Amino acid sequence: MDHQAETKGIFDTAGCLSRQGIMMLCEGKLEISQQESVQQHLAACEFCSIAVEGWKLLLEKQDVASLESLTFSLHTSIDEKVRTETKRRHRRKLWLRGSLIAAAASISLLVSFYFILRNDNRLVQEDLAMDKTVGAGYTEMNRPPLAPMEQASKVQFTAPQVVGDSVVESNSLNQEELAVTINNSTEENLSVEAKVEEKVIEEEDKSPPFTVVEEMPSYPGGEEVRLKFLQENIQYPQTAKESGIQGTVYVSFVIDTKGKISEVKVLRGIGGGCDQEAIRVIKLMPSWLAGKQAGKPVRVQFTMPIKFTLN
Repeated sequence: MDHQAETKGIFDTAGCLSRQGIMMLCEGKLEISQQESVQQHLAACEFCSIAVEGWKLLLEKQDVASLESLTFSLHTSIDEKVRTETKRRHRRKLWLRGSLIAAAASISLLVSFYFILRNDNRLVQEDLAMDKTVGAGYTEMNRPPLAPMEQASKVQFTAPQVVGDSVVESNSLNQEELAVTINNSTEENLSVEAKVEEKVIEEEDKSPPFTVVEEMPSYPGGEEVRLKFLQENIQYPQTAKESGIQGTVYVSFVIDTKGKISEVKVLRGIGGGCDQEAIRVIKLMPSWLAGKQAGKPVRVQFTMPIKFTLN
């Protein structure tokens, strides 16, 4: 409990150094026991070490007040950009959904009107045939009786089949076969809608990636597993060894909605083959856990430092 009380405020809930802890370390305001805990953490966490180095570099050029002001304005700008992008995507999604519903309703109305017109045409032909029969000498008394309702429901008729731009008469269908045809047509309409939705998803995947989201991407298994992967797979380039080159390579890449890595590039390198080796190892990584914005997976641009040190 005493150790937790001493380090309270220095570390955040994730176990890394908080901004207050980094500032206190750089300004020399930590107690001896606190400094020991911080140094142990910096030896195990590469991200916190880089953050402390960057803060020290900034302190050499600016005072703390202006640095805090710059940090606050940067976070404010990022939050505003995230809110604007979220609203734009939400409006686009509503518009696409409304378009799909309207298209489905239009197709259903066209199919209904078609069968109504077909039924009216059949009734007109029956009336014309009956008028011809009466004109040939039949009276109302010797007119053939009408078929029962059950038999009338089984009357066969010819449904047209559309081929290209022309209409071809198909074989006779009863009402049971016609129901199957209507069901198949409905399934085809649903299939068309599903294809349209898949196309919309693909277009969203090509949108510009986020830089900051509510839930950032994470390596499967955590940071320790990621560092172990880098240690086991990085091969120090021979050219860099012979030239004594060492330092940190900063690599940028995009993690898509399925966690796959793409668009790998070096932001700042050190040469000697280290840049190419960093890119190679990044591409070897397995799929990450995708970042999320408003509870949905999104594409996120991620930057990773890879340190090359000669023993």
